[in-house]
Amino acid sequence: MIKKFRDAEVFYRFFDKKSDVVNVYLHGWGCNHKMFLFCHKFLKNTSSLFIDFPPFGDSSKNIKDWTIFTYANMVYSLCQQLGIKKINLIGHSFGGRVAIILAVLCKEEVQKVVLVDSAGLKPRRNIFYYAKVFIYKLKRKFGKDVSNFGSEDYRKLNEDMRNIFNSIVTTYLDDFLPYIKNPTLIVFGENDKETPLYMAKKLHKNIKHSQLVVLENAGHFSFIDRRLEFLMTLENFLNSFDFYLSS
Repeated sequence: MIKKFRDAEVFYRFFDKKSDVVNVYLHGWGCNHKMFLFCHKFLKNTSSLFIDFPPFGDSSKNIKDWTIFTYANMVYSLCQQLGIKKINLIGHSFGGRVAIILAVLCKEEVQKVVLVDSAGLKPRRNIFYYAKVFIYKLKRKFGKDVSNFGSEDYRKLNEDMRNIFNSIVTTYLDDFLPYIKNPTLIVFGENDKETPLYMAKKLHKNIKHSQLVVLENAGHFSFIDRRLEFLMTLENFLNSFDFYLSS
């Protein structure tokens, strides 16, 4: 299905099982909703909403001037249009950024939060990073080729999407964490290189009602690397009623 939001057509799939709470799945950058579909098949009798974030999947490819808050507003707007009153948020990487914002700004609607290898925190930088930035700026100043700079995700983007990408990755959400009051499950891969374990520990430390699960022998896509373990952990968390007492 397609819904219009601002300058974009947003593709979504809504499996309405008439449950009280809808699980909203938020995929990572460069991915699409299909990454999480196996969760709906496992969690029977639960309603699920899957969204393709523009410009990925079957949503619009050309957008301009979006920020991370635009994406969060889009998810909220879609839930309102579909008449969804209560949601659990399950966000991977970039989707975790969106989940963090929604958990703070939409307290009445959000019931539980699952952050999977979540991005959004200010990263630790070493001297090599700052040296690379200096070289980039120097080459650009003198008109040299800088096409090989930046991440693989960045180099794939057009100019408009590069501006959006830069805005997103430089918007740090560390200060949002203490305001998340929802029960929160944090799942990270032991070998995650993109969002390292120190980020998982910071999330856990600063989100009061949180539980941290580290999946062994798993990377940035820990929910796929250790699919069965992730599914069991997710199901237990979403079905638990004594989370506050046990955390």
